[in-house]
Amino acid sequence: MKNGFLIVRQNKMKTIFFSFTLLYLVFCQSCMRMRMTSKETKTFFKTAKTTYIDSSLVINDFTIHYIETGNKNAPTLFFVHGSPGSWDAFKDYLKDTLLLSKYRMIAVDRIGFGYSNFGQAEDLRTQSYILEKMTQKIANGKPIYLIGHSLGGPTIAEMAADKPNDYAALIVLSGSIDPKAETPEQWRSVIKTRPLRFLIPAALRTSNDELWSLKRDLYDLKPKLRNITTKVIIIHGTKDQLVPYSNVAFMKSELYSAETLDVISIKDANHFIPWVNFEQIRDVLYKLE
Repeated sequence: MKNGFLIVRQNKMKTIFFSFTLLYLVFCQSCMRMRMTSKETKTFFKTAKTTYIDSSLVINDFTIHYIETGNKNAPTLFFVHGSPGSWDAFKDYLKDTLLLSKYRMIAVDRIGFGYSNFGQAEDLRTQSYILEKMTQKIANGKPIYLIGHSLGGPTIAEMAADKPNDYAALIVLSGSIDPKAETPEQWRSVIKTRPLRFLIPAALRTSNDELWSLKRDLYDLKPKLRNITTKVIIIHGTKDQLVPYSNVAFMKSELYSAETLDVISIKDANHFIPWVNFEQIRDVLYKLE
């Protein structure tokens, strides 16, 4: 009788365990995507009383999703998020009345995030090449300013290195540009293995994959930085624990062909300056044109 009770209990515990595991996997892959739904986007801009366009472009078999606000005939602020992330990293900029008075603004979902081939990690070169093609398609004859945060920083740097005449300026926010400053954590290689990689949310899995190869990608980018001839503005927190402040010195030494190079160091700020220091960065963008 006792053995029968133990067997029933063990079976019950197994059922609970496997049910929990299944629910966890479903939750990770379907709910934790780190992106706003179309309904949430509509509500956000309705509350902000801001007209917006929610659209996508197909470029070389990649579907690039983006949100656009502002005057379609004005100069463009082109926002590129970090890792992980999506267009909504810059949602407060897209509704800002000062910026709306001067610019068309476009914020993209990079490949692998948001609604752009979600879950499909690509290297830095592919990311930048596809966004180069996108800026060519959306060009309206007015200046295009590239703004990139974190991994978005090297993405826009690669874009400007390839097409130095296509962009009016680069604004690098907490950009991870220096390959020597990248120290990939060894645990990243562990969670790349099966079945562990499927136990984490897809957005984080994509992020882990691209961050694991970032150091190599940055070494490939380094010799091309001399090709950047546009204006460059670097904004970085002095206490950034995710992307070391040493990146600033590296960029100052490597971007010697830039038309101008201005550095704005935010004392004691961390990696999250696009949100914590919104007004300061907004004012920099407002004065670009």
